[in-house]
Order: sequence, then structure tokens, then C-alpha cells
Amino acid sequence: MTLGSSGDTPPEQVHSKSIIVIHPGSLNLRIGRASDLNPLTILHAIARRRLPGGQTYMDTFLPERIDLTNPQEFEEARLAVSHTLQSCLQSDGRRRYATPPQQIAAFNRRSEPELLGNNGGEWIKPEGNIVIGNDILRLDPNEDFNIHFPYKRGDFNIHSGLGGSMTAVLANLETIWTYVLENNFQINQKDLKNHKAVLVIPDVYNRTYLRELMYLLLSKMGFGSCFLVQDHVAATFGSGLSYACVVDVGDQKTSVSCVEDGICHPNTRVSHKERDGEGLSNSGVIAAPAERRQSTRLEYGGGDITQIFYWLLQKCAFPYKECSDKNKLDTMLLRKLKEDFCHVNLDICGSQEKFFILKQPGKSVYHFTIQVGDECIVAPLSLFSPELFGITGPKSLHTQKISTGDPEDPHDEIYLRDIRKKGMKENMEPSASDLLSEGYLENQQNNANEDDIVVDAMDPVAPTSVREFVTNPGQILGLDQAVLQSIDRCPNEDLKRKMYGCILVVGGGMKFSGIATWLQNRISLQIPYLYRAEQLDIITNPRDMDSAMVAWKGACIMSCLETAHELWIQAGEWEKFGVRILRERAPFSW
Repeated sequence: MTLGSSGDTPPEQVHSKSIIVIHPGSLNLRIGRASDLNPLTILHAIARRRLPGGQTYMDTFLPERIDLTNPQEFEEARLAVSHTLQSCLQSDGRRRYATPPQQIAAFNRRSEPELLGNNGGEWIKPEGNIVIGNDILRLDPNEDFNIHFPYKRGDFNIHSGLGGSMTAVLANLETIWTYVLENNFQINQKDLKNHKAVLVIPDVYNRTYLRELMYLLLSKMGFGSCFLVQDHVAATFGSGLSYACVVDVGDQKTSVSCVEDGICHPNTRVSHKERDGEGLSNSGVIAAPAERRQSTRLEYGGGDITQIFYWLLQKCAFPYKECSDKNKLDTMLLRKLKEDFCHVNLDICGSQEKFFILKQPGKSVYHFTIQVGDECIVAPLSLFSPELFGITGPKSLHTQKISTGDPEDPHDEIYLRDIRKKGMKENMEPSASDLLSEGYLENQQNNANEDDIVVDAMDPVAPTSVREFVTNPGQILGLDQAVLQSIDRCPNEDLKRKMYGCILVVGGGMKFSGIATWLQNRISLQIPYLYRAEQLDIITNPRDMDSAMVAWKGACIMSCLETAHELWIQAGEWEKFGVRILRERAPFSW
């Protein structure tokens, strides 16, 4: 049965101005109309005024650094990267050289800031009990506000502290998104019934969170309809690629997966190793995510690189001595220094003089002069020497979990599995005439293997042919290893060959000059012999677009396609069928 199929009626005319595309992140929110050239990008946070005598809580603006009472292991990891750089050659064939950190530190200790002004501006004076987005950065820290980021490490920021419950996270998301729509796009909440929403979700997702997000968009905020799209699939649409190994480096997470065939043809079936064919309508929907192969999410990103860079600056006597990763404005300054100073250009050797201006409300304005050396290269290369990420604590590796059923869905995977087994059992019960026929036993033996495959496909456990990502206890998987292992899990040689030929890097956490060449060289050294003749292609700025907004742009393109009318879930349908319709309509493996 097809639940409330919208394929029974002609597709309505899609008006891109009435489609709102939302891409939530751990640091920034990207939101805009599908007709917009670029999204609005703001801090994805909310500050709420504390009640008198209320509990104080503040989410950090950078991943928290652990207590470095024994920094020896990090120092060894830093030295390993430095030694690797010393063995590299410049583009003209000359060996690289590096200025000793002690010499750089001596310069920085002598460097005195130059006073430019007496006042760096004023703090904002909040009128109400809530401050949202970039205004939080100009909120006086002495004000009685708690600050919450709804997302952390690429998923809901669920924790045991104040505002860490699922209800609180969803309330914060509703307040932020509604505020932005009303104040930046002049769309009142009562008018959202005339708008559609496209929500970009993680490639490795939590089914409970997605269900709650659907309730939020359709039942609480009141959008007329919506659909969900995975960020990696949206990235291939935004890049104009039909397939790619997508590497998405955000502020607090890095994810890797292989995507194939952005649009599937009518009657496309999904391999039983990915899904078990639970009553999909074969009506030509966009189904690139269904072709997604083994994917992984790693708990590190651009914010962790910022912390490593800050640690390296401190080792070289960073002249801004009052800098603190607990100060929200200092964290944004450190991010900017990382973006401006860091690179992977092996032709830049020795110490470089850099400048930055410190301008913060309530402080004098200063011009700083600083010397930096290979610290600017070591920090980005932590992506390939992930032991350095231990600075921000232990890391987990997440892969997509196979569903074990949903209490709100009476026709979930367990039900479908049992029905399939029951039907097979009835079909396999032999009649008296069957038992007497000469070929019955022979036919049963010939069909045994095929039947077993079907039965196994319905079990909510991973097929034996799907291998987990390989890591040693306590080891953090580096970016090159994640790419190699992801491609290695593709089901056939042709697909592996295609993926090595198209590695797409998106997200805002890896925008360093030369990083793509380093990734290419690292993979080239480790690529299986069978594929070494292939052209290894790393794409970092598809269509000359900011890599941080590629997924958002791809979701805009998807929402305006004629075939997308099959994906929209109407508010009335969600109210009637609930989570069951996601299995029917979602363009990814549910």
C-alpha cells in the first residue's frame, strides 16, 4: 500500500520563493529561499535570560580543550608532523627549512601591541529575554544570559545540564528558526502554511531526531509540507556530480561517504544490503541516498583545528596574552587567525610576520605583530595526524545503525521481516503432490541459497559482507584513512574506480590552501595497486562556490526539480500517518 501518495495528482507548480531550505550546523545555521543565490549564515545559537537565582549554563564556542597536564603525547605528534615537513621538498626541488620555535617565541615575547583606539565598541543592550544569532557575540558576558547551541558534533546537543533535554533542544530550534524567518525573511509564522521546508540532515542520522524534526517543522512551526535530504547527497547536486566520494568537514564533525546516481530511474530497486524494499512506491523519486555506501562520521572538525592552532601559538609565545578559549570573542578571533594564517603550501618556509587587530567592546583597540612558522601548516595537517585531536578529548566514530523498529510505526522493519518470513514459510510448505514429485527435493536445494539471502535481508542486523570501519582501541581515524576505508566498502570494482576518480571536499572546516594536494598525495601513496592507474581527482570548490554552502545549494536545486514532487510530505499526511510516511517518501534508507 502507498500511504497518501502524491503521485495520484499532477505535481503542483513549484515556486522556489516559497521553499525555505534549512541547513543546521554545530556552529552556523544556513537558511534561505530556494530562489536565493546564497543563504543567510548566522551563529546557530540562542541566549536566554536567567531567572533570578537561576542556574548558570554556557555552551562553549570552541570544542573544549582537555587539561594538558601531560602534553608529551601531543608534543610527540607535533614533532612527527614537523619531521615529515622537513623531509618534503619545495616545488623547485630544494629541501624545506624551518625556523626554530624558540627563535619565533623570542620575537613574539619582544612584540608589543600598538594602540589604535580607546574603545572597541559597545555591547548590545537586549530588550527582551532572548538573543539569537550573531548578536550573541556582542552580548555583555556580565549579563544574566545562558547560551545554548542546539547542535554539537553534527547532531543534537543532548546533555545532562540545563537545556540539554530533547524538549529543550527542539524548543531552541523552533525559536531560532522562527525568529530568523520573521526578522530576516519577513515571513510570519502564521504564513508558514503557504511555504515548504527542505531540511538538510546528517548523512549518519538518528531516526528519533528526524522524527522529532518532522513534528517540529510540520506540526509546531506549521509549514505546509517538507522533505528531508542528506547533506552528502545535497552536496553532489550542488556540485553537479552524479557520483562522488563526499568528504564533509564541518566545525565539529567530519563525515565521509560514497554517493552514486543523484536521480534514480523509475522502478529502481535498492540492493538488499542497503534496504529491504519495505513498500516503496516505484514512481521515479530522487533516490541518490539509497545508493549511499558505508558512511562514517568522525568527531573532529574546523573547531578542533582552531584549538590545535591556538595551542601551537601559545607554544610560540602568542603576544595576545589575555586570549582565552572561554571568551566567545576570542574564539572568533582565533578562528579568523586560523583561516587567514593556516595553509599547506610547502613553498612557504621559515618565519613569517603577520598582523591582526584586536577590537572588542569594552577594550582598547590594538594592532598586534606576530611571527609564525610551520605552526600554520601543522594545524591543518592534524586531519592526517589525528592524534593531535586528542587535545579536545576522546573521539567517537559513528556509522549508520540499522533500524531495530519504531514503536510509533506498526508496520516497521520488524513487522515487515516477520510478514516476509511468514509468507515464505507458507509458500515453502509442500503439498502432498509436491512431495511425490521427482524434482521437488532438487528444486528445494537449488533455491536454498537464494531463500536464505532473502530471509537474512529482513533481519535487523548488518549483513556479514558489510565490514565495520577498522580502528585500533583508542585510535582516531585520520581523514585519508576514512576516505580509503569508505571507498573500499563500495560493492564492486567499477564503483571503487569511479569514487577514486571523484573525491568531493565540502564544508567550512577544511578551507586551507594546498590541503587538497596533500590529501591527494596521501591517498595516492595508499591506494590499492588495482586503481593506481586511475586519475585521482580532488574537487574543493565546485562551480567556484564556497564549499561551506554547497550542500545548501544542492538542496535548493533538488527542491525545484520536477521529480521532487514525489518527496514532499504534506502536513495533513504527517498528522494522519506519522513516521510511517518517512519510510514511504524519504529519499534515503529509513
